[in-house]
Amino acid sequence: MTHDPVLVSRHGGVALVSLNEPDSRNALSRPLVAAIGDVYDELESDESVRCVVLTGEGRAFCAGAELATLRAAADGDFESVKEVYDGFLRVYRSPLVTIAAVNGPAVGAGLNLALACDVRLAATRARFDTRFAELRIHPGGGHAWLLARAVGQQHATMACLFSEVWDAQAALNVGLVAAVHDDEHLLGAAISLGRRLDRQEPAFVRRLTATVRQSLTTANHVDALADETAAQQWSTTMPAFRAGVRAIEERIASTQRSRG
Repeated sequence: MTHDPVLVSRHGGVALVSLNEPDSRNALSRPLVAAIGDVYDELESDESVRCVVLTGEGRAFCAGAELATLRAAADGDFESVKEVYDGFLRVYRSPLVTIAAVNGPAVGAGLNLALACDVRLAATRARFDTRFAELRIHPGGGHAWLLARAVGQQHATMACLFSEVWDAQAALNVGLVAAVHDDEHLLGAAISLGRRLDRQEPAFVRRLTATVRQSLTTANHVDALADETAAQQWSTTMPAFRAGVRAIEERIASTQRSRG
């Protein structure tokens, strides 16, 4: 019997991607990292996909790097650690907007995987643990950069240096997650959120996703103004925008006739 390290199901324009290594708490093994890359390659080539919901099978979201990877690093083989980066960086670099449905612990590189997503929703049993300082290993993969942008420097310091662990409510309080849901309702809430995009044109969703991401690193308002103006002008050429304008005009005309 073959085993798929990643499961994919479709819900309208949403692709639900589930890490399927529950026995290892979805630790980022080489096969799992490769499978994440393959799945995103496939989804990005499908214009009907507007959003990805990323979650973990079992009771963990992702336990980070395998113990064998950490042991190899202690023995001088750091390349295996860099291979783990490929798992979350593939998500981070994807043009598809991704919602993390954090169903349980997100630890170390597993927290990086959650940080690589555009939106994070948490189940009540979710936990967020950098774990790096506890292992006496410096954070890697841009972890501190991603975390500081998500929660601010002070909270990132608490997590990275002082090993602060956040439960779901604490993660909501510091801004790491957008919402907390009962465990059994998490996936439904994430898919429902993603399906808000079903009526949007895929190209529009991807461009707006890129704009929001870019806003974090754009140096000044002048540059942001130029970028957004160009994108807005592009959006006015889209069929959906023209159809929307016509619909508004028809509603106004209908209202005026009814009042007439």
